[in-house]
Order: sequence, then C-alpha cells, then structure tokens
Amino acid sequence: MRLSRLVSLMFAAALLLANAPLAYRLDTRASEVTAKVAFIGIASKTAGFPRMSGSVSIVPDDPGLAKIDVVLDARALTAPDKVTLERLRGEKFFWVERYPTVRFTGERLVMRDARRGEIKGTLTARGVSRPETLLVTFERPPAQATGGQPITLSGRMQIDRREYGMTAYSLIVGRTVDIRLTARMIPA
Repeated sequence: MRLSRLVSLMFAAALLLANAPLAYRLDTRASEVTAKVAFIGIASKTAGFPRMSGSVSIVPDDPGLAKIDVVLDARALTAPDKVTLERLRGEKFFWVERYPTVRFTGERLVMRDARRGEIKGTLTARGVSRPETLLVTFERPPAQATGGQPITLSGRMQIDRREYGMTAYSLIVGRTVDIRLTARMIPA
C-alpha cells in the first residue's frame, strides 16, 4: 500500500513539474533592439537600444501562458548622427529625462506553428501604454524548452509613433516605426 502511495505522489509531482513555468532572463550581450522610421520619404533612420533588461516565463506544455517583460533604457539609445540623437532623446520624442525607459510586457503567446507566434502585450513609451502585438520566430520550438538551454528568438512590431505622443516633424519623419529585436534568453 505504501509503495502505491509513493508511486502516486511521484506521478503527481512529475505532472506538476511538467507544467511548471521555466524562467529565463535576457542575455543583454547577445540581444538587440532597433527602431527604424522613414525619413523624407526616400530614406530611413534607425535608432538602437543597447541597454536593456528582461525576463521570460514559458510553460512548455502550454506556451499560451508565456510571460515576457523587457525594459529598454531610452537614455542609452543610439542614432546615426548627433542631431538625430539629440532630437530622439528630447521632449518631442522619447523625452528621456522624464521617461527614461520603454517597456513591453507580453501576457499571451499565440503560436501559429511550432516556431512562429504572436505575443500580445502592452508597450509603454513616453508615459503612454497601448496594446501591441510582437510577431516572433523562435530558433527552436518553445514547446521543447527544458529550462536548461538558452532560447533565441527574433521579433518584429510596427507602431504608430503619434499614438505615443511623438508627433514632431510629421512632414519629414514617417509615422510608422518598425521595431525589430533579436533576443537570447538564458536560464534564470
């Protein structure tokens, strides 16, 4: 009788562990976020966000329960030239003195196939929070995650900068911002 109880307890524990979330943190040295916008209708400008932090929680048996939290340090953003950099950091765009971070919190992962999906979440920039969708492609299917190996993904999101209060220079700077990321998540 004791043996059957022990086996039952071990089986129950294995089921609980199989559904336990796997925790990861962003490997900042191997991750990158850029934001590209049309400029004068014939060119583009790209800003980079080299300083960031983040975490991901994945449940391999139910990827829909995935959670993501990525914070970009807007004060450290980079731009192709000094004038663009000053404008981006200034009051008319990111206003980094008042809003030093940009944040994306993903609450739901919808897989389209084994490696591609959409993360539904909230983007906060310049004090404005809006629902956004990050299209992602995983290097390996997240359902195969074990918690012992890194997870690498690439993602893309398009936003309207005006919805975040960045309305300046509308005649020369496009309104659609193409955000791209490459993220390497390592076990926490």
